[in-house]
Amino acid sequence: MSNVGAMKAGWPMVAIGAVTKPVERTETPTPGTRYRQIGVRLWGVGAYEREPVDGAETRYKVLYRVDKDDIIVNKIWARNGSVAVVPAELAGCYASGEFPIFIADRNRLEPRWFHWITKTRFFWQQCDNKSHGTSGKNRIRPERFLEIEIPLPLLAEQRRIVARIEELAAKVEVARALRQQAVARTEKLIASVVSDALSDLTADRCLSHVLLESPRNGWSAQCDNAEDGVPVLRLSAVTGFTYQPEEFKRTSQPTSPDAHYWLKKGDLLITRSNTPDLVGHAAIYNGSPSPCIYPDLMMQLVVDENQVDTSFIHWWLRSTLVREYITQNAKGTSPSMKKISQKVVMNIPFPLGIPLDEQRRIVAYLDDLQARVNAVKAHQAATAAALDALLPSTLDQAFKGEL
Repeated sequence: MSNVGAMKAGWPMVAIGAVTKPVERTETPTPGTRYRQIGVRLWGVGAYEREPVDGAETRYKVLYRVDKDDIIVNKIWARNGSVAVVPAELAGCYASGEFPIFIADRNRLEPRWFHWITKTRFFWQQCDNKSHGTSGKNRIRPERFLEIEIPLPLLAEQRRIVARIEELAAKVEVARALRQQAVARTEKLIASVVSDALSDLTADRCLSHVLLESPRNGWSAQCDNAEDGVPVLRLSAVTGFTYQPEEFKRTSQPTSPDAHYWLKKGDLLITRSNTPDLVGHAAIYNGSPSPCIYPDLMMQLVVDENQVDTSFIHWWLRSTLVREYITQNAKGTSPSMKKISQKVVMNIPFPLGIPLDEQRRIVAYLDDLQARVNAVKAHQAATAAALDALLPSTLDQAFKGEL
């Protein structure tokens, strides 16, 4: 926002330093004492609680305690909107000296007014402008932060507009929650239909009976994302049993044209390491990008197409029977990351002997269902985009005096 918007509303543009002041509630870390830590997310998302730290483990000689309604600034990332007003639930957390803290003059500045300002592009741009040319990683010096100007109507007007913003924000959150519930119901619906379509099939053999060779891990090349580098799939390229062609990095490392890790259109991939919910997800490579390498955290399944349709295996791997098998056989000491071995994949229960025509009939039915679900998801995504755009538009109006 420029000064023009504030002037249209008859509001002055005031330097932050005129309505706030620095505050330091210092504490020397004590070994054996656990300190709650505060962090600040980028782009105005707000403050959050980080993992606690023991006084013996921190490298900082002094910590700074925050209180409700403090303004906290990340020196390094203020240029990317890492500024927040501390909510009540984070009062009593601690930050290092990399996070200057300020308190508002409550006679002139409503903290919630400033809270919403931290979510605007005009504020982020000023933080960026004030960060350039400073030492280190474009850190913003506290005195430069205090030079940033914000629109400042009278307190009563600040509170009136904040109430309007928060009323709309609450409605947006309700709409977003309803949309998320609709997405979850859609996912449950297709999972139920897939299970129903495959439940009558008898898994009397293992997947190894329809593979021409043992599954092979790919190659996790060191990726530098050079413009002319070779694409290497990210693990996220195989998520939700859907192939995501945009999920790749690039490597400049030397490659061998005869290596096994090159993909060809129609190859079936399965993740061998991921979170418990995502390990064992599979997808079919659609040929893009090309050429392309699959990583070590995935396995390629070379299918005997004389016996089985690749798309049928892809759908079968989504079945309740297989998902339960994967859950039971995935290993790993970390509760957040599990792995499946080549042996586990080869021993996945599989219904051998189903005629190809019948497999293709099942695939056609499920593909049609997936297309319908995708149409619903596309509509839901458009709704989500509209919701995401609504609040920034409202903030723009609010700080121009048009709300």
